[in-house]
Amino acid sequence: MPITTDTTAPSLKSAFEKIRSHPKLSNLPLSIAVWNIKHSHKTPFEEETAERFGESLQTYITGAFNFSHEVVKMIVSQSPEPESGKPLQKRGTLIFTGTLGALRTNSGYGAYGAGRSGVRMLAQSLAREMSPRGIHVVHTIANGGIRDETEEKGGEEWEKTQRGERMKAESVGKTYLWLASQGVDLWTHELDMRPAAEKF
Repeated sequence: MPITTDTTAPSLKSAFEKIRSHPKLSNLPLSIAVWNIKHSHKTPFEEETAERFGESLQTYITGAFNFSHEVVKMIVSQSPEPESGKPLQKRGTLIFTGTLGALRTNSGYGAYGAGRSGVRMLAQSLAREMSPRGIHVVHTIANGGIRDETEEKGGEEWEKTQRGERMKAESVGKTYLWLASQGVDLWTHELDMRPAAEKF
């Protein structure tokens, strides 16, 4: 059941309220949430404006904050806080899908790199704060295009996945489910994903 939203706090709050009140979803615990957004532009520095730069940071970083704020509230509401000295139970997994821009960026992509690296730092801060509370926070770097497995077999994009030039969405999904299945004895915080032929 798709629920549309943008990255603003009111829109995301409304989306999560719809999830909580939906008859088919209200009794299901939130066990995994994935942040993934594409919003980039290439602009030479002298042509960039403060407004567009700020809008990019607002979309990426503040949007990630708004999303994770709703996710954490929902996960925390589902189970009691861990007790000191007692076995820690995993309460849920929050994954931020990032790109190589979180580590380094190219000419003209100042806003993009600032936003991506900002989300990476948010994920790191959240991981340090939420891990003792049983919430697994992950930042992934998806370096290379992700293509839907349902694309026509034999088509150009399908061929690219066969040559290791693109990642299959199904493969990324399986990786995310693996992250969500990790027990409290070993949690991955950052994971670099790339198709075999991708340069790095």
